[in-house]
This record gives sequence, C-alpha cells and structure tokens, in this order.
Amino acid sequence: MTSGKTRSRAVPLSAAHTTVLADYAAALTTAPLAGSTQDKYVSRLRGYLSWLAQETFEGDPLTDAAAASLAVRAFRHHLKDAHRAPTTIDTYLSALDDFYARRGVGKPQAGRERDPRRQAPRSLDAQRVRRYLAQVRHTATPRDRAIALLPYLAGLRISEVVGLDLTDVRTDGLGVRGGKARLVPVHPELRQVLTGWLEVRAGWKGASVDPALFLNHRGFRLSDRAARDIITGFADPDDPFSPLVLRHTFATQLIRDGKDPIVVAELLGLESLDSTRRYGLPVKTDREAVLNSLITDI
Repeated sequence: MTSGKTRSRAVPLSAAHTTVLADYAAALTTAPLAGSTQDKYVSRLRGYLSWLAQETFEGDPLTDAAAASLAVRAFRHHLKDAHRAPTTIDTYLSALDDFYARRGVGKPQAGRERDPRRQAPRSLDAQRVRRYLAQVRHTATPRDRAIALLPYLAGLRISEVVGLDLTDVRTDGLGVRGGKARLVPVHPELRQVLTGWLEVRAGWKGASVDPALFLNHRGFRLSDRAARDIITGFADPDDPFSPLVLRHTFATQLIRDGKDPIVVAELLGLESLDSTRRYGLPVKTDREAVLNSLITDI
C-alpha cells in the first residue's frame, strides 16, 4: 500500500467508481432509511472512492474482503490525520459497512473511534417485562393501557406518544412525527388496545374538539409529564424505570433476536446505525452467564 499526505482536494471519480457510486445510490432508494441518511451514505462513499483512487492495495478493495478491511482501516487513519471528529469518522465507517454488506463482501474489520466498551442502554429482562405487562393488563384503564404499551410494543419516545393525533392511527400503522417522521407497524396486542381506547375516547371530554389521541381529564392533550407518571406508576417501586427504558427494551429484544439493524433503526426513528448497534452490546448478566458455563465440578 502507498499513501501520501492528507489531501483535502476531492479527486474526480473514474468511470468505474462513478458506476459503483450510482449503483449504491440506486440500491439505497429501496432501503428503509431516511432520505437524509441515504444522502449522507452516498456522500461518505464518494469521499471514500475519491480517496481510494489514490491508493494501491494487494487485491481489489471493492470485491475482496481482506483488501476491503485494509483499505477501510487506512481510510480511517486518513480521516484521523485530517483531524475529522470521531463521530464523523464513525459515520463514514457505518456508511462503508452498509456499502460492503450490499456488495456481498461483508463488514470490513475496522474499529470505531468512539469507546467500544460503552455499555448497552438499560433495558428490562424477561422477568421484569412480564411483571410490567401483567400490571398494565390487570390494572390500567383503556387510555393508560395504550400509553403504557406504546414505548414497549412500538418503540416510541414519550414525546411521540403524547404527540399522536387521532389521524395518526392508521390501518397500515402509526404515523409518528417528531425528530424523524415514520410509519410504525402496530403489534396485534397494541392494535386491540388502541381500538379499545378509541371506543372509550369517543365519550371523553374534549373528544370532538382536540385532535390528540390521548386527552387528559380536562379534555386537552396529555402532557409528557403526565404520560411519564402513568408509565412509572406501573413499575415495581423497588425497581423503577423510565419510559425510555421500555423503548430500549423494544430495541434490545429486536436486535438480540437477529433483526436487521437498519430496519430497527427505521422503527426507532434513528439515523445512526451505530446508535442502533449499541442495543446488541453485552450487559452484566451476559458476562455472568459466560462465567457460569465454566466447568467446576470434579
């Protein structure tokens, strides 16, 4: 491999690399990614291909897995030499992960800039989930049951829960607004719960005036704080958690079940695949389970 000093000048792409870039951009149009994310990934790939045109490797970095890993690692050092921010470097690497996965080459072996030892977001284990669901199913009113299940069965932020309007409950899913507008499929149990609440809501104060899905007892849109209090009220007092933990639990279960991180990111309204992959990081119980597998009997 040969490498010169860091260059800031963008090198025009060759005809072959232009085709590679165009093919990737076309493939992204059918991917469950936000348009801004698609544009960013294409831009990141263009920067990589522009740099790649000036380098020499044994093997083709666009088709050979070993050469691809060498090239991506070298490109990472190139970005560091150019004093690019760690988060920026990691977005380049995420884009290249996606690019190589779509080419069938596999994920390049290149480390991230941000601390790989960071912990997974807090989520509930199976026992705590069942305890929470039992409490909700047995004690919640129709409105509160729907509020309590949306972060866990749809992955919504609490601001997205209270931001829902009646028209957002559609036959093909939930129309979620906020940081990233998206359509979230509705779990069968959640669909039943929402239907039950809509029937009750028809007789609620303010139902014919306020478009909000969830109303308070004065007939106005429910506040974030009120919705949080409803959810935390179903938690074990000795093991409290926030609505965000339920959203993390939704994501953790999907990622650990092997679901596509790109699809999970779309469901969560996240633009960074790195943020989504955090849900697959090991937790304390994982490390304990590994140790418990050691043979100690004689």
